[in-house]
Amino acid sequence: MSKSNLLSAPASPVGEVIAALTPHFGERLSTAPAMREQHGHDESWHETAPPDAVVFPQSTEEVARIVRTCAAHRVPVIPFGAGTSLEGHVAAIHGGIAIDMSRMTALKRVSPEDLDCTVEAGITRKQLNAQLRDTGLFMPVDPGADASIGGMVSTRASGTNAVRYGTIRENVLGLTVVLADGTVAHTGGRARKSAAGYDLTHLLIGAEGTLGVVTEVTLRLHGIPEEIGAATCSFAGVDQAVATVIETIQSGIPVARIELLDDVMVRACNAYSGLSLPEQPMLFLEFHGTAAGVAEQSDRVAALAEANGGSGFAWSTRPEDRSRLWEARHNAYYAALALEPGKKGFTTDVCVPVSRLADVIAATRADIAATSLTAPLVGHVGDGNFHLILLVDPEDDANMAEAMAAHDRLVTRALDAGGTCTGEHGIGLGKQHYLAREHGDALGAMRAVKQALDPHDIMNPGKMLPPAG
Repeated sequence: MSKSNLLSAPASPVGEVIAALTPHFGERLSTAPAMREQHGHDESWHETAPPDAVVFPQSTEEVARIVRTCAAHRVPVIPFGAGTSLEGHVAAIHGGIAIDMSRMTALKRVSPEDLDCTVEAGITRKQLNAQLRDTGLFMPVDPGADASIGGMVSTRASGTNAVRYGTIRENVLGLTVVLADGTVAHTGGRARKSAAGYDLTHLLIGAEGTLGVVTEVTLRLHGIPEEIGAATCSFAGVDQAVATVIETIQSGIPVARIELLDDVMVRACNAYSGLSLPEQPMLFLEFHGTAAGVAEQSDRVAALAEANGGSGFAWSTRPEDRSRLWEARHNAYYAALALEPGKKGFTTDVCVPVSRLADVIAATRADIAATSLTAPLVGHVGDGNFHLILLVDPEDDANMAEAMAAHDRLVTRALDAGGTCTGEHGIGLGKQHYLAREHGDALGAMRAVKQALDPHDIMNPGKMLPPAG
């Protein structure tokens, strides 16, 4: 529907919202079809569902104005960060107003003495670390994509550094959030611990925009290491690589990153990123610390790898070598898509106890080998999290049915091992039906929280919680 048509239809709740917001936002409110289409999908295979309009606020007060107006007319609100999520989080399946946070990118405060900072939610992790560089500090959570900090908070993001520095959950001290009625709430604070009241900060982390719109985030920061070393090592089989991971973690070696790529994923990365790595299962590793500490960590992991049949262990402290390696890892999703051009990526992200990692990965690879699917495996295996990138044609019913069945078996396998259906991507649209299987009667408590904070279900409706009944 065009902007003029919406404005001439006052009986429409969304038309009334657009009419009310237009005088304030002007050109920062768009109903252009291309803009709406862009904000109706993420990087997943899920179908695009455009919002009725997109608004670009520049402050918490403007976000509150948008939400209050939508609440008055019971029009859905869909927060939008960088659009890099992978479970259909931003699809406006009930229409409504998308709030694009990309103009709220300020680093509002940094305290090197306290190792913390406060940022607006639209700033991306790369933008933040570029601004922090001169302080000698960095924000270590690295999900791969240049996601917005608010989006990372909303999906409880993790990534390659989580094995040493934790996920976004461990690195958030407080939030400013606009609740479903337009109230601006401040949670947490800058103190490193507190026993005051309900822990609303961690309730909102991972809520996927279903409880409010995060506008500011107070983050823990970490010192940039004196020395950083990167390494690769190949193995004849995935089992030997996983055994090396398990022994590294159980030995207490403080590895910063430890990533597993199977032979299909290595082949994809070679082709996409111009590498010449041996096309065998491989570990990518990174070590942080003093020069002596990094050398010691590398030597210890090299010995474990050799004992498990690893070969070609090579490491470097040159920044250009590290950058090339991790750029290839961060582009793994796009490298996988390039294996079968025209197909979409149906990504998985189960997480299991590290002690069960070898069994679950072995069973998963055997399962995929019995299908017609191409599904490279890659993962942040240092904390038991791994992904399959199932290449699918959403228009091919048989192909999608085979992928869905393989995904269901994978999630069942992970849950049976004491794991979770999602280690970092979140629930969105794609994993709602697994939530009850994983959490049982606790789902009722989740619905009660949603009803209490968003009684009219306007905050990103249709996401995360499956329909009751």
